[in-house]
Amino acid sequence: MTASLASRHSLVPIYLCCLAFGVQAGTGMPLVPLALERQGADHLTIGIVNSAWGIGMLLTAHRIPAVAARLGAVPIICAGTLLNAALSVVFAYTEGVALWFVLCLLSGMVGSVPWVVSEIWINLVVEEKRRGRAVAMYSTLVALGLAAGPIVLQLVGVYGPRPFLLNAALGVIVILPLMLTWRQAPHIRPIGRAGFSGVLLAAPIALLAALACGLGENVAFSFLPIFALEAGVSAETGATWLSAFVIGNLVMQWPIGWLADHVDRRAVLAACAASSAALVALVTAIDAHSSSVLVVLLLWGGISFGIYTVGLALLGQRFSGGDIARANAAFTMVYTLGGLIGRPISGAAMDVLGRSGLTLSVAFFYAAAAVAALLAFHRRG
Repeated sequence: MTASLASRHSLVPIYLCCLAFGVQAGTGMPLVPLALERQGADHLTIGIVNSAWGIGMLLTAHRIPAVAARLGAVPIICAGTLLNAALSVVFAYTEGVALWFVLCLLSGMVGSVPWVVSEIWINLVVEEKRRGRAVAMYSTLVALGLAAGPIVLQLVGVYGPRPFLLNAALGVIVILPLMLTWRQAPHIRPIGRAGFSGVLLAAPIALLAALACGLGENVAFSFLPIFALEAGVSAETGATWLSAFVIGNLVMQWPIGWLADHVDRRAVLAACAASSAALVALVTAIDAHSSSVLVVLLLWGGISFGIYTVGLALLGQRFSGGDIARANAAFTMVYTLGGLIGRPISGAAMDVLGRSGLTLSVAFFYAAAAVAALLAFHRRG
């Protein structure tokens, strides 16, 4: 077996794991907010509890590469996933805002492990000439899983212990592909002592891409249904808007990844970010009752997450060997940070400016990423 074929073969188990992880995340994300609302919690409280996952992730992601180097990629993914499944069981049989904040914090600390390690795995084994497509396949499978999660919840319901227990059971499915192919995992050897600041200095464009994408995607998931209601359409139509955003993510990652393997990735990143800024601004400008808004949302969802796909490919292009481990951890942390700061920024902008506050705030960060990528492209040629 050639080295190229072997590297592609080693991606199969992690791809299957990412698909299952996406389904697990898609079923789990709505459960805590819905349960807290049923328990009588106000929206601010729900938002604070939800933010605990991102805080937990930021507290531990930088340590994941070092632990993965000691334990191995497969053992640490299995351990993190099973611990997260155990937390889902605790959710199923407990109540209370304070306790659930702690549980969400712990879930962020261990639940981020498969996310970080899978991206390190992909960037370590893939050939440079196929990196964009390899990352695009990863993004597509996670998005497919996220889209399937709500469908699964329609079968089991969203209240009571059952959906939490289902989420725990899905954790076992996540690790099965890895258990069957234990020896195919790459060995993670984080090197260097520069840490986050070193990654920032070496790859600022990739990290800015992660920030912009994390901000835009989390704002869309949090506020698109509210944005739709304020535009005068029904709640059901607002849900359709969000579905269009997710479908765009599904269908557009592969062509963007292919383009990133054939054109300078800085130019592709600039194009994705600039197009996303224009598309999100267009959402306010067109008639909310027109079917064309769904086309715009589909394009926004697909092209904006292309920022993440191309940014991750740029990261793998810039770093190699053990360096990629700490670089990937930094990339994931910045994406999460974008989600944490994006919701309050856009929420406050909407309070002041109405619906246009959402589009202006998100478009600003997309435009910043576009300008930075263009400057890098022209400066380094």
